[in-house]
Amino acid sequence: MREKQAQAIYLRELFAALAMYCLFVFGSNYIADPMVASPARSAIIASPILPALLMVWSIVRQFQRMDEYVRLWSLENLGMAAAVTAAFSLSYGFMETTGFPKLSMFVTWSLVMGSWGVITCLRSWKEKSQ
Repeated sequence: MREKQAQAIYLRELFAALAMYCLFVFGSNYIADPMVASPARSAIIASPILPALLMVWSIVRQFQRMDEYVRLWSLENLGMAAAVTAAFSLSYGFMETTGFPKLSMFVTWSLVMGSWGVITCLRSWKEKSQ
């Protein structure tokens, strides 16, 4: 039961931070769009990092709440996601030298998080089917 309570707390914290992040992204774009280039405009454009740090905080807190087995299992999943991302990034880096378009760092972050989610789902499904 403790794990379910910790998961519920984590999801509340994470989705609250994610909602704030979305508000900051859209708000900062709306506010900064008509502004001329200035330090104030740069600060407004960078402001979504604040709720992003809250997301990091909620993830760190969740890892601290996990028992050792779940923590190890989750970190293994993250390690596999990092390996998938590294393989893709390295391969695509070579393809860029042949004329493929350059990719944003947003693609890399999305690939890490997406592959972490897929790996977690696949491993959960595999464990339930055994």
